[in-house]
Amino acid sequence: MMDLTQPQWVKHVVFHPFEGFEDLRWKKGGTLKYTAVIIVALFFALIAFDRWCGFQFRPLPDAMFSVVPYIMKSVVYFFAWVLGNWAICTLLDGEGTMKNIAIYSSYALIPYIVEVYIQVFLSHILVRAEGVFFSTVYYVGIIWTVLLLFNAIKAVHQYSFTKTVVAIILTIAAMLVILFLAVLFLSLFQKVYVFFYSLYTEILYRLRV
Repeated sequence: MMDLTQPQWVKHVVFHPFEGFEDLRWKKGGTLKYTAVIIVALFFALIAFDRWCGFQFRPLPDAMFSVVPYIMKSVVYFFAWVLGNWAICTLLDGEGTMKNIAIYSSYALIPYIVEVYIQVFLSHILVRAEGVFFSTVYYVGIIWTVLLLFNAIKAVHQYSFTKTVVAIILTIAAMLVILFLAVLFLSLFQKVYVFFYSLYTEILYRLRV
């Protein structure tokens, strides 16, 4: 098998969706450093699309800006996917570790990230009548990413086609449960924080009077 550098492995899996992840698995390629870089690139891609995309293809952004929604749609969703897939595939006798799931899944996101940046660029040189090119870039990026993600899960766990489909469906369900529990926990934490802060301010007030 081939000996590639990390950038070459990234290129290999993106342009060889069917055998790329299998090669990556057997050669134990891929690093979490590149996963972190990819997720950061996804974070900034989402911001760029919402804030800097041409007004012909996107409504004007809100005056108020917060990074929280973009952290949710990049970092939180990604780790919910990784945790959900690891939990489900542990029950389905999957061979992938959480580390490998994170690495393979992040590599699969590259076409989507690239198409978002391309859309931002095209939105400033195309007119609305040429929107078909804008949409084509979007659908190519989405389909390419879905294909890569499917083969990533198939390779990392050594599943059959059918078992991979089942694993992905159950992973999405697990993601929804994880996100629901996370929102529930944050809501509870906020209420506890408000209670103790109110108690603290009340005690300070009593001590001063």
